[in-house]
Amino acid sequence: MRAPHVRRFAGRSAFVEAAASDAVDLMATAIAARGTCRVALGGGSTPRPVYERMAQADLAERIDWKRVHIFFGDERCVPPNHESSNYRLADESLVARLGSERAPHVHRIAGEDPAAKAARAYAAELGEVPLDVVLLGMGGDGHTASLFPGQPELAERNARVVATRSPAPPFERVSLSLRTINEARAVRFWVTGEDKAARVAEVFRQIECGAPSLPAAQVQPSSGELAWLLDEAAAQGL
Repeated sequence: MRAPHVRRFAGRSAFVEAAASDAVDLMATAIAARGTCRVALGGGSTPRPVYERMAQADLAERIDWKRVHIFFGDERCVPPNHESSNYRLADESLVARLGSERAPHVHRIAGEDPAAKAARAYAAELGEVPLDVVLLGMGGDGHTASLFPGQPELAERNARVVATRSPAPPFERVSLSLRTINEARAVRFWVTGEDKAARVAEVFRQIECGAPSLPAAQVQPSSGELAWLLDEAAAQGL
């Protein structure tokens, strides 16, 4: 089991700048290599300022967004205009800010449908081609995407997209599976805040011991690149 690459940043603004620039660079590399980029966006509070920074002209102009296909690492089973929707987050903070002249292809998870139905449909939408970039966060319980500790979906090795259940509302979720995440060409964790520090340290201990049980610790790309971008508050336990 490979030790992840860790990048630490002194403050939130430095983290946002580095995370946004790194994500755009990864996408540009994919476009240069394969003519397109398939990226899965994460949800939660941490990505919003990063997505907003990616949409600013100096970074946005680095890539041809019309060659970008945006997927989602997970979604809550809510309508797309709901305040908890990851689609709404991405649209407000990134896609709408890019404007029609840079509009990427957006592949939304149908959160308004039952989780199992939405997962089946999204697996078909995703197809078999590996994602170029997966952007992830981590919850205080060590979950990532909508893969939660102790859930049977963590053992799924065939399905690319799974229906899951969160311990907190909205309860019904749809998530990329560990298989799909670990087949990606590049994976990035974005984690900030002192409240995540103990869990980050636990994840890294599990990886070092070769006994990962937390979902975030089980993200180990088979051949792709893995890096954790942390602010100093989240990294203080390492």
